[in-house]
Amino acid sequence: MNEEQRKQSSINILDERDKKAEKETKDYSKYFEHVYQPPSLKEAKKRGKQSVQYNDDFKIEEKYRNMGLGRTFLIKTYGCQMNAHDTEVMAGILSALGYQATDDINTADVILINTCAIRENAENKVFSEIGNLKHLKRERPDALIGVCGCMSQEESVVNKILKSYQNVDMIFGTHNIHRLPAILEEAYLSKAMVVEVWSKEGDVVENLPKVRAGNIKAWVNIMYGCDKFCTYCIVPFTRGKERSRRPEDIIEEVRGLAREGYQEITLLGQNVNSYGKDIEGIDYGLGDLLEDISKIDIPRVRFTTSHPWDFTDRMIDIIAKGGNIVPHIHLPVQSGNDAVLKIMGRKYTRESYLELVNKIKTAIPDIALTTDIIVGYPNETEAQFEETLSLYDEVEFEHAYTYIYSQRDGTPAAKMKDNVPQDVKKARLQALNKKVSYYSERAMSKYEGEIVQVLCEGTSKRDDTVLSGYTDKNKLVNFKAPKSMIGKIVDVKIDEAKQYSLNGTFVQQTQKTVVMP
Repeated sequence: MNEEQRKQSSINILDERDKKAEKETKDYSKYFEHVYQPPSLKEAKKRGKQSVQYNDDFKIEEKYRNMGLGRTFLIKTYGCQMNAHDTEVMAGILSALGYQATDDINTADVILINTCAIRENAENKVFSEIGNLKHLKRERPDALIGVCGCMSQEESVVNKILKSYQNVDMIFGTHNIHRLPAILEEAYLSKAMVVEVWSKEGDVVENLPKVRAGNIKAWVNIMYGCDKFCTYCIVPFTRGKERSRRPEDIIEEVRGLAREGYQEITLLGQNVNSYGKDIEGIDYGLGDLLEDISKIDIPRVRFTTSHPWDFTDRMIDIIAKGGNIVPHIHLPVQSGNDAVLKIMGRKYTRESYLELVNKIKTAIPDIALTTDIIVGYPNETEAQFEETLSLYDEVEFEHAYTYIYSQRDGTPAAKMKDNVPQDVKKARLQALNKKVSYYSERAMSKYEGEIVQVLCEGTSKRDDTVLSGYTDKNKLVNFKAPKSMIGKIVDVKIDEAKQYSLNGTFVQQTQKTVVMP
């Protein structure tokens, strides 16, 4: 069979898929019932009793090693830092298989869409992206298109792809990324769409290869999943139960990054504060991990995301010691009203949140606090929203990520009536953002005339002659300096404070000395 015949054969297969999809009206869940089950709140809440299994011997099987020779790949990533880190792992696996990365989607042999399910807008963007790839699949039928990430863990999403997007070759979930070589092989050999989505959480797999984005800052997963079950959030279903990596594996990874010259790491988890609770046989939490990592010669250490429920005095004590643990805490509050917090399933009150903030500020007076807030939650009244505004005034957050409530299928909140009108939601968001801007501008103004230490990450997106980077409190700084400063921590005198960034003058090269506690 020559090249033209192969191309026509592949096109015929796609046409057969499309015709079959148009005729089918049945529930597609039967297609993948052995590897996928719809999210169940009742069943998921039982999962804490299960023990975590660890796999230390990941390796690329010999039969897969040359699979990617002469082929290229491209991964489009949506969503949070966890998705970005998953992309680094998939890029590492693909590179180990012999594939080469490319930025040209029109020539890539493997295209993976790493998806986010946290909000409806994110899902809409993904479906639009998949739809746009239909023409590419017809022009290049041998190219493989895969959908992975959080959306692929949702039953309704997989059904929709099976029914309407026959240009997709692979669907796989968040728990089985390490299975990518086998999934690719099956996709090359199969005429049908390959669906491998595990309803059971995956084990903790170590020694996965990674291709990190740059050599200055690095993500380090310390745990996976979440057991909090906030009523608006799909993550406990898409990411599964909490599974902590062993301390020795994390510490060894951080030491390796220090040896490679990385200047900053961010410890990642859906709720990093609950790290270690599932590890049998040891009493070891995030505070202990932070203390151990503070002894490693790496200039900056961050962690995200924190849940107020699990923020311990031990953590506060370790951060207060300084050293390489940065004085910045992202502490999502979501609402300032107790009734709204209760129906959100947040498990804390306005008072307890403010008590925690006061404790943090007392121990660490120069701390920078940022947060997440949702407006327009089901049943939220104007008076309840005003309590969110007043809490913001009381805490004086330096920045906030703000969102209009978005109903997510499969969450408990999806059963509530979304009864706050859209125009009211938008008005509340506008009022909240006005307050966010005020406090952000006020926080920035304090830096004028000060000398700050900036981790220079590269050139500005707007001006190639300007360098940019972040302070330890995560403030963006733009300044002119030799490009040899990229990748170093330098002193910059702040000349101008803007609402969300700072402009300054390069002073001198100052490699930060980490003071060990």
